[in-house]
Amino acid sequence: MPHPIMFRDDDPLLAQVRKRALSFPEAFEKVSWGRPVFCAPKMFVIYGGSMKGEAKGEYVQYPQAVLVKVDESDRRALEQDSRFFFPAYLGPFGWLGLDLTATKKIDWTEVEELIDASFRMVAPKKLIRQLDQP
Repeated sequence: MPHPIMFRDDDPLLAQVRKRALSFPEAFEKVSWGRPVFCAPKMFVIYGGSMKGEAKGEYVQYPQAVLVKVDESDRRALEQDSRFFFPAYLGPFGWLGLDLTATKKIDWTEVEELIDASFRMVAPKKLIRQLDQP
């Protein structure tokens, strides 16, 4: 049984994330787990996510968030920021989520930096070289 679609294609925040994620070399979008996933060829950004809640089986939904892989050296600082959450299923594998609705004004430069760092952690070396070419 496939996952239900958990996003709206006309979501303006998704459009901004999509524009940024698809600007990376050989990046493509697919829908997995009912959410937009950006890959090159491994996934480096997911739009939307959830976090385990207090009660057993409860999940807190973050439909307008970006999930990115983060370097361990950055993890502690990011975890101190209330906009970030430990995403269900992916958190143990080095991922964090940034709730895009946690502030009135999104710092898109910060989002781009997070996406860039995540891309660099999973992309093949040849794609990273392409990214770094002038």
